[in-house]
Amino acid sequence: MEVEGKPPYKRLYRSEEDRLLAGICGGLGEYFGIDPVIIRLIWIFSTFATSGMCILLYLICWIVIPRQP
Repeated sequence: MEVEGKPPYKRLYRSEEDRLLAGICGGLGEYFGIDPVIIRLIWIFSTFATSGMCILLYLICWIVIPRQP
């Protein structure tokens, strides 16, 4: 049964309220229900561990994930 005004599924958006650069980590935090600071720390550590490959992934997410309406 569908509730009026609410979609039957969750959508991933870039956050407009909790953003530092593009809102990717804030949007992921809202989607998974965790603090965006944790996602930012994981992103930073993984960027150093993969020699910067996560920067490319961040840019791809910036292009693919839409802004929050």
